Amino acid sequence: MRRPWLILSAFLLFVLPAAHAPADAEDAIGVAMDDFSYTDTSAEPANQTAAHERRLSAFMAALRRDIGADRRYRLVPSAQDGAAFKVIGGIQKTSTLVQWAKVAVIDVGAKKLVMDKLYTFRGDNDESWERAEIFVSREVMAALATPAPVALAVFEFELDDNTAAPAAGLAAADASYLAEVTGSVRDALGQSGRYRIVDVGSAAGEAVKARALRDCGGCDAAIAQKLGADQSLIGVVRRVSRTEYTLGFQVRDARTGAVLARGDSGLRMGADYSWKRGAVRLVSDRLIESQ
Repeated sequence: MRRPWLILSAFLLFVLPAAHAPADAEDAIGVAMDDFSYTDTSAEPANQTAAHERRLSAFMAALRRDIGADRRYRLVPSAQDGAAFKVIGGIQKTSTLVQWAKVAVIDVGAKKLVMDKLYTFRGDNDESWERAEIFVSREVMAALATPAPVALAVFEFELDDNTAAPAAGLAAADASYLAEVTGSVRDALGQSGRYRIVDVGSAAGEAVKARALRDCGGCDAAIAQKLGADQSLIGVVRRVSRTEYTLGFQVRDARTGAVLARGDSGLRMGADYSWKRGAVRLVSDRLIESQ
C-alpha cells in the first residue's frame, strides 16, 4: 500500500497576489509549500478522482491563504527564493469515512524537521475537508512560530594542564579524550533543538591552531561570525592533578562578542575518561536546561 508521505508532489506553489503580501515583506519569513499528494486506497467502486482533485485544490488554496494572511510570513516558490521553511505533505483515503494526512515542516537552513505529524479525519465531503484544513493550518502556523535554532560554533575543548610536569604538547590520550568531550557536547546541544551546530573545520587563526582560544581575549566570537554562526562556545578542561579536574565553558555573541553564558563545574574527582560525562552534564545544566 502506498503512503502519501512517500509520494510528495514535485510541483511548486503559485505566488499569492500582492494584496496578500505583508507591507514589510522583506522582514517576513519565507515559506515554500508544495501541493500535497493524494492517494485513494479505499477500493470504493465509484471513480472520485475529479472530486478529490477539486477538494485537494481547495484545501491547498485555503492553507496558503491562511499562512499568507499572517504578516509574519510570505509565500515563496522554493528555498532558492528565500524560503526559511518548507511545508510538504500528503493525504490518503483508506476507507469510505477515514482519511489520513501526513504533514511536515522543514527548517531549510538547519535541514531539520520542526514538525512531522500524522492526522486522521473522518468524512470525504467539502465540509470534512474544510475542517481538516482549519486544523492543519493551525498546526503548521504553530510549527512556523517555533523559534529557529541558534547557529552555534562549538570549538574544540582545550586542556589547561596544571600538573607538576605537563607533557610537551598535547598527548595522544588527552587529545582523544578532548575529542570525545567536544563531540558529546556538540551532540547534546544539537539534540536539544535549541542549537544548530556550525562546522568549525575551516576555522583559521593561531589561537585555533594552538588550542588557545581561552586566552585570545574573545577572538572566538569573530571567528564564529566568519563561519556564519550566531554564537560561539569554547570549553576548557583544567587538570589539577591526575585524578582531579575542573570543567568550564563560555558562550559569546558572535556579532558583539558579549558573554551570554558561562559555567564552571568546580573541582571534580575522576580519571580522564570521565571528562566527557562531566562536560555534557555541565552544559546541559547551565546552558540547555537553564533557558
